[in-house]
Amino acid sequence: MANRHLARSVVLQTLFECDFNGLNQKEAIEALARNTAEFAPDMGAPAFTEKLFKGVLEKQQDIDLIITKAAPEWPISKIAILDRNVLRIGLFELLFSDHTEVPPKVAINEAIELAKTFGGEHSSKFVNGVLGSVYKELGEPEKDAPPRRIRKENVPYDKLPIQKLGGAVVYARDGGDIYLALVHDIFGHWTLSKGKIEENENEEEGTVRELKEELGLDIKIIERLGVNEYPANDPKLGKIRKHVNYFLAESPFSNIKLGTSGGLDDGRWFKMQDILTLNFYSDILPIITKAINILLGKK
Repeated sequence: MANRHLARSVVLQTLFECDFNGLNQKEAIEALARNTAEFAPDMGAPAFTEKLFKGVLEKQQDIDLIITKAAPEWPISKIAILDRNVLRIGLFELLFSDHTEVPPKVAINEAIELAKTFGGEHSSKFVNGVLGSVYKELGEPEKDAPPRRIRKENVPYDKLPIQKLGGAVVYARDGGDIYLALVHDIFGHWTLSKGKIEENENEEEGTVRELKEELGLDIKIIERLGVNEYPANDPKLGKIRKHVNYFLAESPFSNIKLGTSGGLDDGRWFKMQDILTLNFYSDILPIITKAINILLGKK
């Protein structure tokens, strides 16, 4: 059995144990060490095993929300323990791992094999259906990608390639109220529309074009709000830095027509006073807060 497949099997066994017995974090790490020593003492991928296990635990809340969205007829508590933990492994590798190390198709196929080996009669079909649904929501990344050489070197963050993006807090006025246009991603968060700036565009031109494609809105840039930067994985380049310039932009109050961008499942207008209860990413909140303060000053 290949080292990484064996590692996933040990991680699955340990996640099952944690789920069944309600282990805390310390007990979970001890269980992983015990299971690795007992069932895979000569395994050559201990770093991969620990990284995968800790990653699933860290992202479990987000992953479970995605399972709920992808299989709404199956509450998490009703899914067999083995099946839901196979899904957690598969979704972690599909959504949060470095695709230069674990391509999307590998993540899905490995999860299906785990379900076939350890699950029930219908487990592999169920896992395939859920992961396939999420994969389509993502836009089927690397669907036709040829095999490539995996980049293994550890590149410092400040040396990673930079991808420039533009985004905006889009607002409209209607009947004396101010509305904000937000998009919803498959991770369960409301966030700001954004997209990649092409080499022949300046930031404002690219932002106007991208938001037209993603929201179907004709926006007018009002002013710059700030910058956000974070690490990400690119199917071709591997690890990159996404550098996003955010703007305040005005639009007519017209219907949002969500484009085909992978990872988004909804787009809506919200009255400005109603957004306080929405689930936002913490690094987006300062941008939205600044925009609201500017808009309140313009009333």
